[in-house]
Amino acid sequence: MNSPIRRLAVVLAATALSATLFHLGTGLTPVPWLTWLAPLPVLTLAHHVGARAAFLAASAAWLGGETAMWGYFLDTLELPPPMVASMIVGSALLFGLVVLSSRALMLRGRPLAAVAVVPAAWVAVEYAVSVLSPNGAWWSLAYTQADVLPVLQTASVTGPWGITFLVLVVPAAAAVLLAPLPAAPRAAGRLRAAVTTAIILSLAVGYGAWRLRAPYGEGAEKVASEKVALLAADHPGWVPVASPEGRAILGRYTARIPDLAKRGARVVVMPEKAFIADDATLPVLAAPLARLAAVHHVDIIAGLILKRSGGLRNAAVDFPADGSRPVEYVKHHLIPGLESDFHPGNREAFVPGSGSRWGIAICFDLDLPGLVRDYRRSGATTLFVPAWDFDRDRWLHGRMAVTRGVETGLTVARAARNGDLVVSDAYGRIRAEAHSADAPIASVLTALPTRSADTPYTRFGDWFAWACALLLLLAPASLARVQPGRRRGAAGPRRAPAADATAPDHAVARPTA
Repeated sequence: MNSPIRRLAVVLAATALSATLFHLGTGLTPVPWLTWLAPLPVLTLAHHVGARAAFLAASAAWLGGETAMWGYFLDTLELPPPMVASMIVGSALLFGLVVLSSRALMLRGRPLAAVAVVPAAWVAVEYAVSVLSPNGAWWSLAYTQADVLPVLQTASVTGPWGITFLVLVVPAAAAVLLAPLPAAPRAAGRLRAAVTTAIILSLAVGYGAWRLRAPYGEGAEKVASEKVALLAADHPGWVPVASPEGRAILGRYTARIPDLAKRGARVVVMPEKAFIADDATLPVLAAPLARLAAVHHVDIIAGLILKRSGGLRNAAVDFPADGSRPVEYVKHHLIPGLESDFHPGNREAFVPGSGSRWGIAICFDLDLPGLVRDYRRSGATTLFVPAWDFDRDRWLHGRMAVTRGVETGLTVARAARNGDLVVSDAYGRIRAEAHSADAPIASVLTALPTRSADTPYTRFGDWFAWACALLLLLAPASLARVQPGRRRGAAGPRRAPAADATAPDHAVARPTA
């Protein structure tokens, strides 16, 4: 086998390996430790081959890893094919450019910058998507680590962006260490990059371990005085509450509430859009739930579609334990396309009489960090969240809500049909969990912590994402910096006219002193 064929085989192997690792380490059910490994093959390859081969390999690896998401976007979310193509293909091309940037910095003798540009650029991309897209911060590598609690605690300082940074800085540093000597600067430069990365990772994991040992973890169990119950029955579509089917489903819920109240439930949360009602049929739902709430001294939060004034509203109505007037919350953030006919809300809502300020939100609201931060700044310590998932995305969507809780120091109690019922504390620990399809009507009951955890992210917001954007802006300065021993205005390294596309640039580049 001649040299060009061997190089091509290496490029294809690295691309296939990264694509496989991305496929397993990202998506709807990721394997978290594989996420850290996924970029390594193509990042390492980039320091051994030409720019075109590096770009194509990295882009193809990302594209291959995201193949499983095509069906989810097209069939489950029913997004337009052009939008899906632009998201997946566009992100693949961006990843290729990020890898090229790291390669270029390494060739210029800037190993630390070559490491930093990979996570900084991707954080900037994720943050830009979260700001510019109506889908918010749903697209992030951070959620792959939602079950790795020491890493997840980073979100309390940086938001999800810090976790993405960690996941990418490690393989970027490993790739720089594995770069061939002719293209690499002195060993001291690579050592600085490795030590800096090790310090960042140690500080993050050490902080996470320290935070998980905080008194809140043990003390919360001892001082918890009230409980939350989550209920969910799977059924398709929106059921008119006054129809025979609607009355039957409502009866299944109301039959379970007295027992949960006897077992200590202070709040019962039902799923999103369990029913649809207008002003004429709303009493069919409101009367029995209000009566149960008053008799058993339990707040009951029901998710339903309210048809009023010729429009639809995705609402959660709390029927208070003290028999007072119901509290209505209307979903702020609507799913593009699927909820285009709905009117959004613009007000926060709290459970009346909750000394610890219990807030109410709905499903997709928790895909956007800003709303949750607003609740925390308003004094909320817990969010009750009616939800409706698509089953296949139940783990990911539920863990996004868990991440919001860690970011802001909130307990999150999320009741989803076609999904999971999850209660998580301010540190991302799962206090109770069940799958809605495991029983005709699934339920969980657990104690609510009475303490919250103040976080820097609540106070300072997306400062880390902006810092990464600033770091990214400084990268061109590193590229333009004149290398020692090379006179100003001198031409850069040139490739021989007949060089193969997979041949490394460093084969003809001058090593840095």
